[in-house]
Amino acid sequence: MPRSTIPGRSLRADADGLRDDLVRLRRALHREPELGLDLPRTQEKVLAALDDLPLEISTGERLSSVTAVLRGARPGPTVLLRGDMDALPVTERGEADLISRVPGLMHACGHDFHTSMLTGAARLLADRRESLAGNVVLMFQPGEEGLGGAKIMIEEGLLDASGERPVAAYALHVLSAGFPSGLFVSRGGPMLAAADRLRVTVRGTGGHGSMPHRANDPLPAACEMVTALQNLVTRRFDAFDPVVLTICTFHAGTMDNVIPDEVTFTGTVRSFSRQVPDEMAERCTRLLQGIADAHGLEVLVEYYQDYPVTTNDAAEAAFAGETVREVLGEERYFESPRPIPASEDFSFVGNEIPSAFLVLGACPPGLDPAEAANNHSADAVFDEAVLPDGAALLAELAVRRLAAEPSA
Repeated sequence: MPRSTIPGRSLRADADGLRDDLVRLRRALHREPELGLDLPRTQEKVLAALDDLPLEISTGERLSSVTAVLRGARPGPTVLLRGDMDALPVTERGEADLISRVPGLMHACGHDFHTSMLTGAARLLADRRESLAGNVVLMFQPGEEGLGGAKIMIEEGLLDASGERPVAAYALHVLSAGFPSGLFVSRGGPMLAAADRLRVTVRGTGGHGSMPHRANDPLPAACEMVTALQNLVTRRFDAFDPVVLTICTFHAGTMDNVIPDEVTFTGTVRSFSRQVPDEMAERCTRLLQGIADAHGLEVLVEYYQDYPVTTNDAAEAAFAGETVREVLGEERYFESPRPIPASEDFSFVGNEIPSAFLVLGACPPGLDPAEAANNHSADAVFDEAVLPDGAALLAELAVRRLAAEPSA
């Protein structure tokens, strides 16, 4: 990919001038989080933040998405920037004047940061519209937390919003732990794991706990299944193409002397190559059916492939890393030697167009990134100082990528 030098004002300096606006929007979003695909108040705040910009704006039909197209003054390709908007069903702990005001809901994953940074990038890019050769699609997405909002937006025409498919897409995700504040991290190839869900129901015949021979107890078999699944991972999958399988719920029975009729357990499966989910689904089903048959039980195995692997295009990841180094400094970028086992529905975008997904350390000063509460924790806190740099980088990626694309 050819390098380019963009004349004019510094995006980073202009982003610093937006700091107060970005903080205000982030706090407004944080105080009023919403779940899932229907985010009317969040959508309203985003539309208000974009109201005076020269954007072509459309909203979703099946979800509260916002798609905004900025058309440069000259013709050229299209680049897409993504920010997700939904929160989590978590009761936040922290200072009363800063935490969520909606009981049981919290922006525990930092999506309020992503939304605010993308509005900042929109403003920075709009100020440079006359120098842009091409278009930028701004993707404000609900339903990242397990509902596949990105896939729905694609089905509703996101990738054709500008009239042509983007040549590249970029997304940022803040982390409350793991990396120091201000450090951008990415890599070419697999960046985040695929996320699958496993739900197993084992059915037998209940009875009195003192006479198990008069029942057909599903509990011991279900316990055997949990152990066998761990052995499946270590004995049927390459250690250099890792699989993580974790059983997170196990439900059975109502009393200490009653054998239940039914046991259910659920878990998550993470993997890093595209063939593993299909293979895992087939092997789990066969294994668990075999154990149930051996015990004379019935089993229902439900295996859901929710999010595919988030795979960074090698050239786009290298370009993003180079941009961070040039704009913010060599010390601000770290190339991860391995993927992160979290998952993301930005993977659906990456399956369609060349993309790069970066994480951004946002552990507040005074906290040890190795010990701080992780994303999704009720104690997670994020450093607002990263907001301008996140907005500047998103804008810089779009500007440089449009300038680097050869003319048609």
